[in-house]
Amino acid sequence: MLYGSKRETYRQVFLESWRAYREGRPLEGVRARLVAVILRHPEYHGLLADAERGLEQDFPPEQGRSNPYMHMSLHVGLVELLALGQPAGIVDLFDEARRRLGENAAEHLFVDCLGEMMWQAQRAGRAPDMVALLACVRHGLGVPETAGCGDQKHWDGE
Repeated sequence: MLYGSKRETYRQVFLESWRAYREGRPLEGVRARLVAVILRHPEYHGLLADAERGLEQDFPPEQGRSNPYMHMSLHVGLVELLALGQPAGIVDLFDEARRRLGENAAEHLFVDCLGEMMWQAQRAGRAPDMVALLACVRHGLGVPETAGCGDQKHWDGE
């Protein structure tokens, strides 16, 4: 099993992937995707370089900062959803978000919505609602709910 149920096991995958990258070892599969996300988040490099701190540090919401492992995991989840093209329409919506906001802001809009979707699902004890994910992103873009992802006249506000 790649990801365990314990926090340390889960974090270890990030730490080991980052160490392998820094040592020039080959990366495959999810480890390559993790490193691609880590590279776009230099603010977490110090944490990941210090394995002891990386395993032990807590990130309570009261501190006002997000959990870097959760944040990066949501980015990896977005990559997976886009690769699968699921839910239907996500690729077109992501392309539109990139066009409007730029790559980084588009990714973070999706990541914020993914985080909200996961929190709502966990809170309600149900499966994540992918329709709610797309609705959240559309709301963030100011796109009407009725707009189809490929319907250009809706994207341009007509």
